[in-house]
Amino acid sequence: MSKKEDLRQELREILRRNHDAFIGQYSNEINQLLGLSRQEIDAIVPGTTDLETYDQLITIVKEASKRNISQAELKERIEELGEVGIEISKKVSSLAKLFV
Repeated sequence: MSKKEDLRQELREILRRNHDAFIGQYSNEINQLLGLSRQEIDAIVPGTTDLETYDQLITIVKEASKRNISQAELKERIEELGEVGIEISKKVSSLAKLFV
């Protein structure tokens, strides 16, 4: 395969995985996380411009959706992100319920 064909195949695989996540168990949560404004995120993490934790949270929820993992396991994975990850997830009502 040429490099161009390899790139196309890799892109198809990424798109397939994203599609699987968006129709999975946590698809609503993914959409709500993606809908958070920069101001909402900055209110949680004042004075920073780093959105790495936010991006990691979205990745964790996408993987959980794609693999249909339990809420308990999703909660554990979010907790591994630390307080910032937990606070961002609380902006999504169904994820906030995990931490009540």
